[in-house]
Formats: sequence, structure tokens, C-alpha cells
Amino acid sequence: MLGEVAHILAASVICWALFVSVDIFFKLPKKGGVSGATTIAEEIEGGGGDLHGGYMMGNIVCSPDASAGTLLAACGTCIAGIPGGLAAAVLVFAGNRICHDPGYAGTTGAVLATFVITGCMYAGFAASDFIAGMVIAILTIQGLSHPAASRVLAHLWRWRV
Repeated sequence: MLGEVAHILAASVICWALFVSVDIFFKLPKKGGVSGATTIAEEIEGGGGDLHGGYMMGNIVCSPDASAGTLLAACGTCIAGIPGGLAAAVLVFAGNRICHDPGYAGTTGAVLATFVITGCMYAGFAASDFIAGMVIAILTIQGLSHPAASRVLAHLWRWRV
């Protein structure tokens, strides 16, 4: 039981690092990239958060970004291994096109997560650890404190500039 909890916590750290680094690598976002993201960012800024971190949070909510790609890849990998994770990447790609998202962070996140999760499975993790871990990672960004999370994301966002 304790080992499983440790795996889930480690998986959440891996997932958080994976999806945030993919978004930062793709230089997301300089502004609200999809419908609704700017409104979310402005509301977060109005509540004491950072505008650029709010843009990232808005993009996470409004489009299949790297966070959704990572979560769906974990589900696909849990169900069908590498083919399931890659099938999830195809679904994320389709979701990006539906949302008119010009980027590929979600698709890249899903593909990378598929192989990271598969590699971690050789180290004793279960794919289901990453499903729970990704839910925790998303919760830390979207559910605990929007102003605090936006400031953390904005700090990371500024590293790439």
C-alpha cells in the first residue's frame, strides 16, 4: 500500500514536469491561444495571479494541451500499452484541430507520456499510477490556488524568454 502511494506521488511529479516542460518548450502561451483562454487569464490576473501563468492555465482548460495529452496517454497505455498511448495521441491531435488550437503540445505530450510511462513500467510502476498521478498534477495547477499556480507557471514561463 505504501509503495503504491509512493509510486503515485512520484508519477505525479513526473507528469507535472512532463506536461509543464512540453508547454514551455512549445513556448505556450504568449497569449491566449484558444477561445476562452484570454478570459480565464484576465480573471486569474484580476484575482491576484499572473497574466502569463493565467494564459497557460487558460490554455490547459480550453484545449487538449500537454496535460490532457499526458492524462489520455496514461489511460491509453493502461488499457493497451504503447498502441493505446499512441491512439490517445491521435485523439488529442483531433481534439486540437476541433478547438482550432494551432499547436501540437497536447499531441507531443501524449506521445512522450506514452514512452515515459512505458519506461517507468519497467521500473515497477503501473500505468494506473500515472492516471492518478496526472490527476494530482492537474489538481495542483488548476484546483488548489489559481493565483499561486499562475505565479509558479509564470516564473517557469519566463525562463524560456
